[in-house]
Amino acid sequence: MVLDPDSQPPKIHVRTAWISDLHLGTPGCQAEALLDFLRDLDCETLYLVGDIIDGWQLRRSWYWPQAHNDVVQKLLRKARKGTRVIFVPGNHDEFARKYVAHNFGGVDVMDECLHVTADGKRLWVTHGDLYDGVVQHARWLAIMGDVAYEFTLKVNRWFNHWRAKLGLPYWSLSKYLKHKVKRAVAFIDDYECAVAREAKKRGAHGVVCGHIHHAEIREIDGVLYCNDGDWVESLTALVEHHDGRLEIIDRSSEALVPQSATAEPAVQLPLPVVE
Repeated sequence: MVLDPDSQPPKIHVRTAWISDLHLGTPGCQAEALLDFLRDLDCETLYLVGDIIDGWQLRRSWYWPQAHNDVVQKLLRKARKGTRVIFVPGNHDEFARKYVAHNFGGVDVMDECLHVTADGKRLWVTHGDLYDGVVQHARWLAIMGDVAYEFTLKVNRWFNHWRAKLGLPYWSLSKYLKHKVKRAVAFIDDYECAVAREAKKRGAHGVVCGHIHHAEIREIDGVLYCNDGDWVESLTALVEHHDGRLEIIDRSSEALVPQSATAEPAVQLPLPVVE
C-alpha cells in the first residue's frame, strides 16, 4: 500500500515560516523538495516573500509541470486548514502588486507588513527588490541578468546530473560564482546594508527579505537582517520558534543551521501588523 505523503504528520512545528524565490514556472524551481518541506511544516503563519511565480520567465516561454501546480494547491490547502498565508509580491511576480489588500483562496496579498515575534521583536517583511538599484534603474540589465542566470542553472543541472551518477552531493555553480566574483559579493553586501538601513528608518528591530537567493541571519548596524534564501539553489526557509527564536532551515543538506542575533528596541510602524 502506497501512503499519501500529505497524510504523514508534520515534522517541523513552528510559530512562523518565511519562504521566497520559489520561481514556479521555471525549470530551476526545486518543486519536489519544496513540497516535501511544506508537508513537513506546521506553522501558524506562512509568509510568501516574493518571486513565488516567475512571471518574467513565463512571458518568455510557458513552463508549468504538475509539481508546480501541486505546490500552489498545497499552499491553498494550508490556508484552508487554518494557516494564515501572507503573500508579499516581488519583482518576478510584480503583477500581483495590483491586488494588494485582496484575499485569494485564503491568501492575503500585502505590499509589505510588520511581523511581531513571540518575544516582541518587530520584523519588517518585504521582498527587497525596491532596494536593488539594478532592478529599479536598469530593468533591461536585470532581465539580461535573469537570462544569464537561467543559462547558469541549465549548466548546473547538467553538471549535477553527472555528479549524482558519481554519488556526489549537489553543488551550486551560480552560488560559487557569486561568492568568487568581487562585484557580486559587493552587490550582496550593498543590498543587505540598504535593506537594513530602511528597516532602521522604520524603527523595526529587523527585516525579513528574499530577492538575492542568499540565506542569512546577521546583525547590521544594530538591525537584525534575515534573508530566507530560495528554492532554486539554496533550498532554505526562515522559521520562528514558539519562543521567538529565529532559525534558517537548510533542506539541501537536511540540517538545521541555527543563527541568532539581538536588536535594539523598536517603535510602532504604520504597516499591517501580524502577531
